[in-house]
Amino acid sequence: MSTKIRLARGGSKARPFYRIVVADSRMPRDGRFIERLGSYNPMLPKDHEERVVIKDAERVKHWLSQGAQVTDRVHRMLAAVQDADGNALMGARSIPSQTKKSQKSQKTLDREQEKAEKLAAAAEAAAEAQAASADA
Repeated sequence: MSTKIRLARGGSKARPFYRIVVADSRMPRDGRFIERLGSYNPMLPKDHEERVVIKDAERVKHWLSQGAQVTDRVHRMLAAVQDADGNALMGARSIPSQTKKSQKSQKTLDREQEKAEKLAAAAEAAAEAQAASADA
């Protein structure tokens, strides 16, 4: 059974409230869960202390040691929350560098460089041939 630490939505329309839960990855988002770890209230200001509440940091560590996968949003929350020792529950997730669609790919750049080298070699050969014919 693969488990995930994720958000389960509650609250009413236009007033969201989320529970941070451990659930089987095959269960629906708001469906059955194994354990409730905390809550997230996006309606509160970002600096409010009750915006993200983790009930027991040890249980989060337990589930992570058991192989539970963390969703991106919960990972960001756990990286910001500190345990009793003052350490973050998780390290910040690295952001992979992405290529820009407007830039040429590496393969195209290599092809253009080879073409430029061939043109330079041909021009050099033509210059040598012209110099040889001028000497004769």
